[in-house]
Amino acid sequence: MRPEIEQVVELIRQGDPQSLEQALALLQDTVFSFGMKVCGQRQDAEDTMQEVLLRSVPNLPKFDSPKALMVWLYKVAKTCCLMSRRKGKFAPKEALSLEELMPDRKEMEKLSGKTEPTPETSLMRRENAKRLRAAVQQLPPEYRLILVLHDMEELSDEDIAEITGLRPGTIRVRLHRARLFVRKELAKAERDGYRSKPEKHAAVAGQHPRERNCKQMFAELSDYLDEELDDSLCAELEKHMDGCEPCKAFLASLEETIRTCRTAPNDRPDELVAANLRREVLSKYQELMADIRRPRANNIKPT
Repeated sequence: MRPEIEQVVELIRQGDPQSLEQALALLQDTVFSFGMKVCGQRQDAEDTMQEVLLRSVPNLPKFDSPKALMVWLYKVAKTCCLMSRRKGKFAPKEALSLEELMPDRKEMEKLSGKTEPTPETSLMRRENAKRLRAAVQQLPPEYRLILVLHDMEELSDEDIAEITGLRPGTIRVRLHRARLFVRKELAKAERDGYRSKPEKHAAVAGQHPRERNCKQMFAELSDYLDEELDDSLCAELEKHMDGCEPCKAFLASLEETIRTCRTAPNDRPDELVAANLRREVLSKYQELMADIRRPRANNIKPT
């Protein structure tokens, strides 16, 4: 859970105008950043931010736990984002196939033959945020949402299930395929930034009678990295890795993809737009609270 959510609940409890405005600013940053990751368009993210904050007015007094606020917040933001009309024109229309996301023999050989990054690769890494956003936006929406919630917003499988209504098994499958897709897209851009060792290719090529076993391992890699794999399968996978340099390199590249997602910078809304929205929401919230505290005329007994 993002620490900002816990801060919001504490600030709301304080109840004074300054604390409430700080809480709204934190909510704006959280929702806008999520909207940019899922929608990919600034206007969509701003629309989502406005819709969620205005809907929050009658609900803010009800939240007494960060988790309750988090689940409500992402449910509403998710719905707003998925209803957006500004769809990514390059987004695949079909479900992701695990087979298509696996590296072919040539890529496996290149993975195991990588050496240290060149200076050109370091320069490319400074473009990571831009390339990551492009890769994420090419994911089908149902996969993109799970990747954003899990690896970029750092929510648990349990929280994601509550937000999306999906079964844990479905979440794990979509998360793994989304990670593989993003890894593949990022690898396309990085491939030329590494030097390969031709002599190592020949050694690896001799190992590929194991290729079928390699593919059996691929479906379990996300569960392994997230420590969700049972002990027997974990031991089997590690035994395979010990004797298979290409699989070991592939696992490292997938782990780097997850790290890239988790360390991606958060976008922030335009301050003028955000400030105007905060004033509107704060005014509505204060009116609501005044109405709650005001005695109803028909409840006042005559003296």
